[in-house]
Amino acid sequence: MNKREFLKSTGAIVAGGMISRLTTAQQQPAPRENWAGNITYSTDHVHTPANVDEVRDVVKSCSQLRALGSRHSFNRIADSTQNQISLQHLDQIEVDDNARTVTVGAGIKYGQLAPVIDARGYALHNLASLPHISVAGAIATATHGSGIHNGNLATAVRALEIVTASGELIQLSRDKNGDEFLGAVVGLGAVGVVTRVTLDLLPTFQVAQTVYQNLNFDELAHNFDAIFGAGYSVSLFTDWQHHQATQVWIKRKLQPGEKHESAAEFYGAKRATEKLHPITGHPAESCTEQMGIAGPWYERLPHFKMNFTPSSGRELQTEYFVPRERGYQAILAVEKLRDQITSHLFVTELRTIAADNLWISTAYQRDSLAIHFTWKPEWDTVKQILPRIEAQLKPFAPRPHWAKLFTLSPALLQGQYARLADFKALLKQHDPSGKFRNEFLEKNLYAT
Repeated sequence: MNKREFLKSTGAIVAGGMISRLTTAQQQPAPRENWAGNITYSTDHVHTPANVDEVRDVVKSCSQLRALGSRHSFNRIADSTQNQISLQHLDQIEVDDNARTVTVGAGIKYGQLAPVIDARGYALHNLASLPHISVAGAIATATHGSGIHNGNLATAVRALEIVTASGELIQLSRDKNGDEFLGAVVGLGAVGVVTRVTLDLLPTFQVAQTVYQNLNFDELAHNFDAIFGAGYSVSLFTDWQHHQATQVWIKRKLQPGEKHESAAEFYGAKRATEKLHPITGHPAESCTEQMGIAGPWYERLPHFKMNFTPSSGRELQTEYFVPRERGYQAILAVEKLRDQITSHLFVTELRTIAADNLWISTAYQRDSLAIHFTWKPEWDTVKQILPRIEAQLKPFAPRPHWAKLFTLSPALLQGQYARLADFKALLKQHDPSGKFRNEFLEKNLYAT
């Protein structure tokens, strides 16, 4: 999703119709760019099957194929030179009250799902800052929200339904499939085409959001976990100037009947007296309610309202995950490049993610700090800055977001994943001919 335009003027995106339907042997015009406009896809052969049987037919008919989600990726992870498949028509939502789960078709977006389950008295454990992204695409790339006790969105997965390279339909679950399941959840679209996802549910809850301004980074030296743990979800925004976070967004989970109260100061930062946008000076109408006003989880955990539909804008995104225990040192390392970064940046967001056991997750067995950059659309300059940032972060073993821009070498990237060999074996088991591999995967998983 386009974060700059979202940040600048609007709220969440409805990630709607994107591609033509080749299952009926007829092609129609389709968007051939990602939302940010920095990627033009390499094929005009895009399939939009209406059901799982048609998905199986498409998979069996193609020698090369990549799944295309809501086009939120900023690199070529979803690209193909031959065929892409969209699951946008697989839009079922089925709640199981006994199991406390919801099973969704792979085309469902979080913005569609959240109000439905909330009306049934349920919630998800977290949401990303921009909620109108597909469930299947988000879990495949370990997309996340924030909160030191909150895992990324993939950690809510209870089961997957996948069409493998042969067209076989398989089910993998946390309860029955152990390691194979842990390897497949953050699957990078390489295990097969996910058709259904089952997610854990929580009882619905209320959240109140308070924003503070101008937190001196020195406070993080001794209060890092206290600051990032001050709410259910906490985000710091910075432009890297003046050794400070320009804003701190604290989202506090409320108990039934609890009245929210917030202090006037937070580690020296002042409580905002009006609703704010993460980019200082921009209109805040698109942002979720602040000022301690309580509301449903899905109207507070994202930064932006779900009912806004911005036009596609132009931006670039990068994100690196480092060990949370060394997060402050990593921030200081990046800060040394502030004068090279700021003029090309819209905003940086700092978030925390709890460790998990999903093999290719960016938070695999490591509580993490995520350092996110939303760049101006200046790739020629940004691609010169990224190696410098990566060099500064090298002592912290950075893991780049799978769906965003990075220049880290394949050797360094592969070295961050202890179960990579097992993941490759899983891919060979379900896709022996490499049907779901593309240039991005060949380079980053297989190049030496």
